Amino acid sequence: MKITQVVCQILRAGPAEAKTSSCQDLVLVRVRTDTGLEGVGEADSSPEVVKAVVDAPFSHNVACGLRELLLGENPLETERLWQKMYRGSMYFGRTSVTVSAMGAIDMALWDLKGKHFGEPIHRLLGGKRHDQIPAYASILFGQDRSETRDIGQRWVEAGYRAVKFGWEPMGQSEALDIELVRGAREGVGEDATVLVDAGCVWEARTALARARSFADYRIGWLEEPLQQSDVEGYAWLRDRSPVSIAAGEGECGRDAFRPLIDQRALDVYQVDLARNGFTEAAYIKNRVEEIGARLCNHCYTSSINVAAGLHWLSTWRDAFLFEDCVEESPIRSEVTTETIQARDGMLTVPDGPGLGVTVNEDFVRTALVAESGA
Repeated sequence: MKITQVVCQILRAGPAEAKTSSCQDLVLVRVRTDTGLEGVGEADSSPEVVKAVVDAPFSHNVACGLRELLLGENPLETERLWQKMYRGSMYFGRTSVTVSAMGAIDMALWDLKGKHFGEPIHRLLGGKRHDQIPAYASILFGQDRSETRDIGQRWVEAGYRAVKFGWEPMGQSEALDIELVRGAREGVGEDATVLVDAGCVWEARTALARARSFADYRIGWLEEPLQQSDVEGYAWLRDRSPVSIAAGEGECGRDAFRPLIDQRALDVYQVDLARNGFTEAAYIKNRVEEIGARLCNHCYTSSINVAAGLHWLSTWRDAFLFEDCVEESPIRSEVTTETIQARDGMLTVPDGPGLGVTVNEDFVRTALVAESGA
């Protein structure tokens, strides 16, 4: 079996809004073979930049577009192909968008491998330990305490026992920050879990002050209070914070995660399969297990990524929460024919071959704005 095509498709369901939400557009990567099998993956990044990484022609031995590195290869050799892509893009890759493009291809290769063997990816990864995983509703903050309270109430009434509120307008003032978290707690009630995603808005001492204030509202974790690259700041904060510190969603590959893991900088390591793929995510999972920290997925894109995260996280013994984006978006809900959303606060791990989801070709046709490699 040989790879004959690596197709990039950029999808948009409408004009993008000025908000921190990556379910407004999508880049699909489809790996096709001479046997007729196809695997699909996605990257959570700028779609046009990912497409350029895949499309780029040969420049020299360590600066080559990913498609050219893969054509004619056996798609089942996922570890070797990861290393080939890494080496062949070394001059413009290693920890950035190139690795997220590699992650999308790797996701597609594992989907293809599962279809070839007639097995779900979680079995190829060694076997799932959970049929279902508790989900948290992931949504942006309201503009104030009242809006945030209403958002929390809505998703608890929908069956979620945990809700995460994220990004703007947090970081404008101490008073507003505290009011937002107060509204979140009021909305979900006393029994549900409140998670706070600050969106990289503070330096370490301010983040520590906020962590101490937010502890009064019994938050489950404080996510990305610092800039993503501030590893030493995270280690300093984690040692002093009264609440758990979570981060990692923006990291691409083991080289990006290694400093965070080596310095035990986090309580919760958040891994996005659409930025890492299964090959790197399996390595990261093993490393996090070694240091006794916790793992969670990151996911704010389509059901393809939801399925990937479920396969991966279900293989971890201590899986405790799964990020379930509840923002209303066609990209989130219509890219696959299957709808993967929590019921009564729980997500079910797919058991079909590969990812266990099917691309909705009708939606792709209506949302397609650019394509290459077909």
